[in-house]
Amino acid sequence: MWHMAQAISVRLDDEAERALARLEATGLSRSEAIRRALVTAADRLRRRSDLAAESAALEADEADRHEMLAVTSLMESLRAPG
Repeated sequence: MWHMAQAISVRLDDEAERALARLEATGLSRSEAIRRALVTAADRLRRRSDLAAESAALEADEADRHEMLAVTSLMESLRAPG
């Protein structure tokens, strides 16, 4: 399905201007650099959120926590004295 592009206007501060210039230096157009940066940032936030949810689920899993403690204890017992 084809979507019509939506034009937006944005004011960039000095830091954002420098970041955009670095992206453009790779050969990307200004528009493509901004689109890719937005998609990348959104994906990063989604992955961070997914990871936090997975971590919370593991923390809530009593059996998994006991297994982690058992593995940690085993690893400690196998560590060379130092």
